[in-house]
Amino acid sequence: MHWEENKKIYCLSDFHLGAPNMAASRLRENRIVEFLTSIQPTAAAVYIIGDLFDFWFEYKQVVPKGYIRLLGKLAALRDAGIPVYVFSGNHDMWMKDYFQQELDIPVYHDPQLLEWNGKRIFMGHGDGLGPGDQGYKMLKKVFRNPFCHWLFGWLHPDWGIGLANYFSRKSREKTGGAEEVFKGEDNEWLLVFAREQQQKTPVDFFVFGHRHLPLDLEVVPGCRYLNTGDCITHFTYLAFDGKD
Repeated sequence: MHWEENKKIYCLSDFHLGAPNMAASRLRENRIVEFLTSIQPTAAAVYIIGDLFDFWFEYKQVVPKGYIRLLGKLAALRDAGIPVYVFSGNHDMWMKDYFQQELDIPVYHDPQLLEWNGKRIFMGHGDGLGPGDQGYKMLKKVFRNPFCHWLFGWLHPDWGIGLANYFSRKSREKTGGAEEVFKGEDNEWLLVFAREQQQKTPVDFFVFGHRHLPLDLEVVPGCRYLNTGDCITHFTYLAFDGKD
């Protein structure tokens, strides 16, 4: 595709809006909206690659309340003709068609192979990829099962969302900041995954979130693994200028 000069692709992830409470979440949301406003003149596209929300479930006629400032900003970006894409993460995997219908924003539930200005980019949230973490991988299969999705939908929203927020908070208390520590190249499972994937389908960049840790690591010569970090502690993002 034709690349417009002075434009960039912006990638960011792991907002976890709603956590740890609505007051702290609102401050973070305001900061994210200010950032999106600042990049609007130069944005060729915006990718939000997972865990936009700390929890999200779309009932047939109900979605979680709140986040109106961010949703309004995303709508404004689309109205301005800027493509916006969202990947679901492990905290908001139950996104369905609300974003597509209301905001004209596609939602991807699996990694995607993209091409921008001749560069091949493998992009996804990153949860469940690579070796290890078998417990979560099994849990992910359960959560993504259509029957389980349907069954949860029978809970009243006050009960369902309240229950999910409780378990999300407990999970965070258990892990603490463990995910923000660099594990070494042999133990960074997304780097291990990228090196294995590169042997099957060569790309120029692997772009993931999920780790809450900004990373720039060599997969093989000519290919890099980049992690967007988060919008909680690091407030980092990735900008692609068409070449690098």
